[in-house]
Amino acid sequence: MISHSLAAVIMAAGQGKRMKNPDKAKVMNTLGGIPLVHHVVTLARTMGCERIIAIVGHQRQNVISYLRKATPEVEIAIQDVQLGTAHAVQQAVPILHDFSGDIVILSGDAPLTRPETMMAALTKHREIQAAVTVLTAVLPDPSGYGRVLRDNDGRILRIVEHKDATENELRVREINSGIYLFRKEPLFAALNNITNDNAQGEYYLPDVFALFAQQGLPMLPFQVESFDELRGVNTVEQLQEMERLYASLSHTARA
Repeated sequence: MISHSLAAVIMAAGQGKRMKNPDKAKVMNTLGGIPLVHHVVTLARTMGCERIIAIVGHQRQNVISYLRKATPEVEIAIQDVQLGTAHAVQQAVPILHDFSGDIVILSGDAPLTRPETMMAALTKHREIQAAVTVLTAVLPDPSGYGRVLRDNDGRILRIVEHKDATENELRVREINSGIYLFRKEPLFAALNNITNDNAQGEYYLPDVFALFAQQGLPMLPFQVESFDELRGVNTVEQLQEMERLYASLSHTARA
């Protein structure tokens, strides 16, 4: 019997060096006066997640103190050293060992993803019983983003990080958002087989796609029309741009 339970893992460990404030975790920067991570917790709640785990690292005590006060239902996993996105998710494995169902991976610095988009992706994910569903977008300039590589039938072959991509792969304009839906069992099994043999020397979560392809597991790309929903914050300028988007969206919602 397939479980329709849902848990969320929120990636909130990053330092955000380009935010120019080493004393503040990136996810504690505010949008509309609310920390970025709180927006993402709200998304997980709206999706109906029964368990919400935040992976914290840089300046973690400030993040933990905030979450325990503002969103006490959120469970905490600590990534002492940031060794990559797969390593981050591994920190949630002991917490979710007794969980059965789907796991949504959310970025703590991507606060504009709409619940409607996530629920549509979740519906498709469950319809085809995908091992993984990834939110993607096609960009005029995909520089810096991981590329989604497909076969001639549109099926995902793998995802390659920008720094590891060949010249041909860099021409691909479909990017990986870093937002995923996984079935727990194949995800946890794959985490044990990811290596750090890449340009960054990190354990990349997108490496599960190549492993799933080898096993013939179904993988679903869910392409989002507006990249604004997937935007993350890496610089002060990006945060300022997101404030403008957020104000515009809030105004539209009130109109």
